[in-house]
Amino acid sequence: MSTSQSDINRIQAAVSTSLHAHWRLFFFEGLVLLCLGVAAIVLPLIATVAVEILIGWLLLISGIVGLIATFRMRHAPGFFWSLVSAILATAAGLVLLRWPLSGALSLTVILTAFFVVEGVASIFYALEHKRELTGRWAWMLVSGALDLILGGLIFLGLPATAAWAIGLLVGINMVFGGSAIMSMALLARTAGAPRAVHAS
Repeated sequence: MSTSQSDINRIQAAVSTSLHAHWRLFFFEGLVLLCLGVAAIVLPLIATVAVEILIGWLLLISGIVGLIATFRMRHAPGFFWSLVSAILATAAGLVLLRWPLSGALSLTVILTAFFVVEGVASIFYALEHKRELTGRWAWMLVSGALDLILGGLIFLGLPATAAWAIGLLVGINMVFGGSAIMSMALLARTAGAPRAVHAS
């Protein structure tokens, strides 16, 4: 066996050992995601408003920090554009916090694109996991495919779907993502501690 193959085997063994040692933590993470996802699916409008408010706070805080940093470095090149960027972030944050549903349409489009990209990434991750390791990779594959389908359906239903789509998308994504993590954690538990791999 070549040195590079030996290194790959050692890395795979280290990953398997880490997963086996911390399977409870991964299972708990998946369970929390699953519960939050169910809550978001049951109450999609509330989940949509919650996401909007969270993003509003993030924009507001980043805008304020940007304003402080811009004025502290007001003699640096690009002061005007940095100031405009910080003001826009602050204003957008204030608008989302004051009228959280006002940005639902544009945010739904952005999140739909995000879930489509995440769906593609999940599918490739599952296929890579299937090729490199044994495990319940099918859950991740289903999760990625569902992300793509839901992203397309929500996008086709705009603008009517904007009020509840964000909460529903986030909820379903959390349910399937949490289920996939729990499934992989249970596999890591039942697989037992991996054997050490020795170079030949």
